[in-house]
Order: sequence, then structure tokens, then C-alpha cells
Amino acid sequence: MNLTQKFSNNQILQDNLTSFIQQYGISGLEQALQLYRDTHQSYLCKNRTSISQINIYDIYYLEIHGHNIDVYTEHESYHKYGTLNKELEILFPFGFIKCSQNCIVSLNKIKTIKNSDITLTNSVQLHMSRKYTPLVIIALSQRKTF
Repeated sequence: MNLTQKFSNNQILQDNLTSFIQQYGISGLEQALQLYRDTHQSYLCKNRTSISQINIYDIYYLEIHGHNIDVYTEHESYHKYGTLNKELEILFPFGFIKCSQNCIVSLNKIKTIKNSDITLTNSVQLHMSRKYTPLVIIALSQRKTF
């Protein structure tokens, strides 16, 4: 039995999908599918002595000092060597944006923005530089949630 036949034989799934689309629209379904994909993507954090696989959705922000990058999650921080622009290339499709010359933040983890300060959902505060403030605000306002 192929996937289409399984779907057509599952009335509960059809009803749930129809209800979801009626409430949130096709774009809501696309966002939900993208969020599901994003929450199941991994980010490799490797240095000379270790390698860690981190769920991208668990990352709050990255901060660089010289070429040393700190990756912050809810319960742990990781360290690697590299450039912030390279990390941004990897993480941008998953809703990350530069908020200062030395910091990338996950739009999913921003709770509030007040003046040039970002408060994350874990209560950490980050400072945005004047150059990046409008970009972060625009990106956050364009990020759709349902």
C-alpha cells in the first residue's frame, strides 16, 4: 500500500489535516512542516578534542571571541574554532541572524526586544549593535508563527 492509499484510508488523519488547514491555512501547514524539519536538524560542533551533535532548535545563540566560538543551548555551552560568518551560512536557513559583530541569535528564542537589548526565552540578555537592530526587528516581525 502506498502513502496516498494509506492517507485516503485514514479518516482521522484526513479530518485533522483538514481542520488544521481550515484554522491556519496552507501557509500554516508549510510553517508547521518547516518547524518539524528544523527541530530535527543537527549542528556539529567540533574542536581539537571533541565533537558534539546538537539539535539546531536547542541553540539560543553563538558568540565569537577572536576565532573561538561559544555555542549556547539551554543546559550547556560548546566551544569550537571558526568564523561567525561561516556559522551564519549554516544556521541562517534555520532562523538565525546576526545581532552584533560577534553574536548570532536564534529568532525562535527571542522573547522580547527593547531598545537595543534582546531578552531570550531563557532570560539571557544580548545587546544588539545599531547596525543590526533594524535587521533583527524586521526578521522577527516577518517570522510567522501560528
